[in-house]
Amino acid sequence: MDVGDRMKIHAVADLHLGHPENREAMAGIVPRRDDWLILAGDVAERISDVEFALATLLPRFKQLVWVPGNHELWTSPGNGESERGQARYERLVSLCRSYGVLTPEDPYPVVSIANERIRIAPLFLLYDYSFRPDEIDVEDAVAWAKASGVVCTDELLLHPDPFPSRPAWCHARCDLTEARLAECNDGLPIILVNHFPLRQDLARTPAVPRFSPWCGTRRTTDWHLRFNACVVVSGHLHIRSTKYRDGVRFEEVSLGYPRQWRNKPAANGVVREVWPGIP
Repeated sequence: MDVGDRMKIHAVADLHLGHPENREAMAGIVPRRDDWLILAGDVAERISDVEFALATLLPRFKQLVWVPGNHELWTSPGNGESERGQARYERLVSLCRSYGVLTPEDPYPVVSIANERIRIAPLFLLYDYSFRPDEIDVEDAVAWAKASGVVCTDELLLHPDPFPSRPAWCHARCDLTEARLAECNDGLPIILVNHFPLRQDLARTPAVPRFSPWCGTRRTTDWHLRFNACVVVSGHLHIRSTKYRDGVRFEEVSLGYPRQWRNKPAANGVVREVWPGIP
């Protein structure tokens, strides 16, 4: 897939369009019709709001790429959306495909930017509660978080059906994705996109330090090295940042809830350039 020298790749996560202020912020995204936009999860809780985002943003960019966050996978009582777990994910994938939006279920595209070929890999991996202190058994991670008053809403609304648990679903997704990445590991640099951070040392939320069990899996700790990543894009933490591990750039691109971004320069423009990005 040839694109051209002028193309850039932008990304944003955690638009949370259930909040009117966030809908207004998304409405202000400047069209960049030569560029691609990555939606790195938590666009909204309601499928109708996800569709609104796709319909709004698609005319403004050359191509959209979507990965699910935990909020898209919620099945909330009373909102008229009854699909749970895998069935809900498949409905979201079908919605994206109806708009021509790339998903984790599609072939990973290879684009050419400034004479450099780059693969983009949208991932859906979930979490398995392994982002916890070593002295805490993984089976006790939720109780460890709850002891500090932290309980993730996923425990009530994110159903793993037909898998027996969220960790089981996570491990199935990791097995599938690891095999796909290995098949296309041909030396091309790759942009890895996942809603959840790939490394535990990047899953730090100072305001809620025991939220980490719901932030990823240790299985992906070295994927940036194994699969020749040039940049890794994620959201979920609601803390925008650029960090480096082993010389690889990790971009957290979330907008977050209005109270978290209102009046902050980091929210200016909403989307963030991730490639070519920072030199």
